[in-house]
Parts: sequence; C-alpha cells; structure tokens
Amino acid sequence: MKQNFAKIAALTALTAVLLYFFGRSVEWREVPAQIADVNIPLFLLAVLMSALHFVTRAARWHILVAREKIDVRFRNLLAANIVGFTVSAVFPGRLGEVAKPLYLARKEDLRASFAVGTVVVERIFDLATTCFLLSLFLLGRPLFASAWPVGAEAGERLTFWVTAGLILAAVLVGASVLLYIFRDRAVGVIGRALKPFPERARNAVVKALQGFLEGLRLFRTARQLVLYSVLSLFVWLGIVLFYWVFFFAYRVHVPYFMVVPYVFLTAVGASIPTPGMVGGFHYFSKLGMVLVLGLAPGPAAGMTLVFHAVQIAVTCALGYVILAREGLTLFQLRRLGESEKP
Repeated sequence: MKQNFAKIAALTALTAVLLYFFGRSVEWREVPAQIADVNIPLFLLAVLMSALHFVTRAARWHILVAREKIDVRFRNLLAANIVGFTVSAVFPGRLGEVAKPLYLARKEDLRASFAVGTVVVERIFDLATTCFLLSLFLLGRPLFASAWPVGAEAGERLTFWVTAGLILAAVLVGASVLLYIFRDRAVGVIGRALKPFPERARNAVVKALQGFLEGLRLFRTARQLVLYSVLSLFVWLGIVLFYWVFFFAYRVHVPYFMVVPYVFLTAVGASIPTPGMVGGFHYFSKLGMVLVLGLAPGPAAGMTLVFHAVQIAVTCALGYVILAREGLTLFQLRRLGESEKP
C-alpha cells in the first residue's frame, strides 16, 4: 500500500513538473482561437488516421507470435494492441504493455511469458527504428538546409538525443543477442542473483526472461529479421504521416521529413510512465514544434492539446467497444497487468 502511494505521488509530481514546463511562456488566452482555426476535412482525415498504427503494429506483431502459434487471428492482434494502449491511457505505469500480451495470450491460448517477451522485443525495435529514422534525418540535413526553419541549436540538441538513443538501442540489442546466445547460463545467473528477493517476484522475473528469450528466436532467421525491421519502419513512417496530415490541417506546411525529429521527441515523452502520456507527451511535443518546426509556444501548445486529445479519445473509444463486447472492464485488465509484474 505504501509502495503504491509513493509511486502515485512520484508520478503525480513528475506530471506536474512536465505540465509546468509545457505551459510556461504560453499566452493561453490566444490558444482557443488557434485551436479553432483548422481545416475540417484534413482534421477528420487525421482523426481516422490516428488508428492506423494499431493495424501496422498488429501486422508486425504477428511475426513474433507466429513462433508460438502460426494461425493467430489478426482481429485479436489488433484488439490486443487497442486494449493495451487503452489501459496505458487510463492508468499510470505503462500497465498496457503487460495487459496487451496477456489479453492476446488469453484469446489465443498462448503462454503468457512468451507473449510478454514479444512486447519487450517490440519496444527494442521501436527504439532502434526511431533512432534510425532520426539518424537518416540528421545525415541528410545538408540536403535540405534551406528547409530547416531554426538555427544550429536545434541540430545540436537533436544530435545529442539521437546519439543517446543509438547508444541505448545498441546496448539493448547487443545485450539481447548475448542473452539469447548464452540463454541457459543467463537464466541461471539471474535466478541466483535474485535469491534475496521473494520467491514470487523471483519466479515472475525468470518467467518473463524465458519468454523474452523465446521471442528473440526471430534473430535466427535473417528473412524474418529483415521483414520485421521493414514493418517497424512502416509503423513509424505511418505515425509520421499521421502527424504530417495533422500539421497541414492546422496550416503548418512542412516537408514530410521535417516531422521525423518531432515524432522522435514525442516518442521520448510518451515513454514516460504517466497516465495517458500526460505531461511527457505535452512537454516534448511542444518542444519539438518550437525547436524543430520553429512555431510559437502558443500554437504549439494548442496543437499539442488537440493531438493528445484525439489520440486518447480514439484509442479509448475503440478500447471500450472491444472490452464491452468481451464483457471485460479496464480494472480487470489492470489487475491482469499488475499480476504479471514482478
């Protein structure tokens, strides 16, 4: 009980700090008018496109879960992604990352530890893909220097972020490969290292590690690895396309490739485990619009609020429909996610 209270207090404080920096230097009296100034047809198109990443994520995920069961139904892969994001949109701690695979395991009779392990692989590839796209953007910067709307400071700060991200991605990928190569020894070593901890927690960690290592079996097949990498690019290029259309709806006419660093920064903010990405998404989205796209703080804050509201509304609407058909509640899924956490 005390641990939960401390966790909630810490996340609340973090959210408040991020929202403070988000709202700083914004003339809020002007924001409503800026939000209302939108191209309605393009806005509606962007709303529809906000669910596109569920489809591409489901197609990509099938490659991993096919190792356990080849005929997994696509509608269950799609539904699992939606309910997972819905849980993360409502509850703190990114519980949706656990509820998502457990929902699929329940629907498709998969081993829970294996399903959870595939999501860990997904997140590693998400990190690597966003860093790769940002690297291409920075390497190609001399080719479109005239389209860069801000000074060298933006390039320097983005270079810092992509360098840090690439190092982290390289460490995670390298550690994953080493864990797979020495999987039996790794499981034994980690099991012994966790002996001081309660048996339930120790068993949960070992079980999750074993599932994760099975998910890494895709590294044994070059064709599957390439296909998964290509689909990861489709996932994130689709997300870039969604924001690009949204920017055009608000009459911010920027080249498609200029949205890449903005999406990278929003991904950093979304990874902060606050409920519904509140605070983290807001601060980094505004930072990206101001730093990368050269927008004023007011319009940047207004568009950020709209972007976030649309994504949460669409996700939760789809998630609630799926849960209603299944006879489930968000609290049941939250307990499901908490039960698998060490």
